Amino acid sequence: MAEACCPASCGELLQGWLLGGEKLISCPINWFSYVSVSEGIPMAHERPRMRQMVNLLLDYWHGTPQLTADLRIEYQSTIPIAKGMASSTADIAATAQATARLLGQPLNSTELAQLCVRLEPTDSTIFERLTLFDHLTAQTQIAFDWQPDIDILLLESSQTLLTQEYHQQDHRRQLLDNAPLLRQAWQQFRTANQQHNPYRLGEACTLSALADQSILPKPCFNLLQDLVEQTGIYGLNVAHSGSVVGLLFNSHHHDADYLCWWLHQKKISAHYPNIHHVKLIAGGVR
Repeated sequence: MAEACCPASCGELLQGWLLGGEKLISCPINWFSYVSVSEGIPMAHERPRMRQMVNLLLDYWHGTPQLTADLRIEYQSTIPIAKGMASSTADIAATAQATARLLGQPLNSTELAQLCVRLEPTDSTIFERLTLFDHLTAQTQIAFDWQPDIDILLLESSQTLLTQEYHQQDHRRQLLDNAPLLRQAWQQFRTANQQHNPYRLGEACTLSALADQSILPKPCFNLLQDLVEQTGIYGLNVAHSGSVVGLLFNSHHHDADYLCWWLHQKKISAHYPNIHHVKLIAGGVR
């Protein structure tokens, strides 16, 4: 048996039209999809994309197609589905790495990215470092060397949206209209990386979230912006193809209990009934 895990994402730190096409930078957090692959009879109830990844790998390695019938996939995940939290990316990436380990095959992050996008739009949580990524083609991979120390209050809505359905819709006009705002966000993000400045990072994320309001608006967005300004936290980010929102802060400098109290006082928690304290972490398949 071989095992692997891949983190979830609290939406994206940045997403929009950059460098000639739509790109994103995921926000990996300390929730995971755990996958084990072993020799044995396949389970009756699998997540289909996991089996598709095994079959894709066997084809990639010119393996015997019949081998898939002798591989058993088991999984455990704490990641909510259809909320914009990279649950599917975590599933297929962890499945790929576990399968590679079982079969003694090397699989680097660039190969993994190219394989994942053949199945579906892919989050950059598969990379260890924060990475600007073309989630549709895997052609763009710009990594950053700074790992920010950031806490996140993850606001989980009850609304669901399948990423595949989102990408079937044509958002090109809104993306192009928002491109100037995304360029500002991109510049702020690069400045944040150069200076190791979480406030510049928060500003970049907030700009990207603001641009996304014309595509997939989040409830109480203006109130959440007010909270950022009043409390001096770093900023907020959103799932650009999902429903979650993240409040970016540092628990040593900001009062998480006050943030939660404020959300309840303003009745924002009615739109986001589940509030989780999570951490921005390094990405990559473990």
